[in-house]
Amino acid sequence: MSFNFNGTWKHTSNDNFDNYMKALGLDFATCNIGNHAKPLKIITQNNDSFTIHTINAFQEDFVQFRIGEWFEEDNKSLDNRKCRSLVTWNNNKLVCRQTGEKSNQGWTHWIEGNNLYLELRCEDQVCKQVYRRA
Repeated sequence: MSFNFNGTWKHTSNDNFDNYMKALGLDFATCNIGNHAKPLKIITQNNDSFTIHTINAFQEDFVQFRIGEWFEEDNKSLDNRKCRSLVTWNNNKLVCRQTGEKSNQGWTHWIEGNNLYLELRCEDQVCKQVYRRA
């Protein structure tokens, strides 16, 4: 099943981001910077091929993937993790499973109305972020 994620999305809120960053093993200074970042996401979707470009005042992250295909992900601009990732559809949600240094890694994106929701998982922590269509 496919849903259209194309668009530019402006960050509006975080829930439990600090504990999520600590689960990733980030130091205090990096967590402090992360808590003040207000990222902009630009999602380009062409059928089951995606590009997600995340920009904030401190860094940029760029990931490309195709639904159902494993890919190597280097998160050096975020938390210095390297992992293998697989994104699949679950109803109208993009669900990413990551394998690497940490357990229970991954994320889920979905859209409701003009909001893009992102749930980030690492070990026993879950962070929920909300973005609004720009």
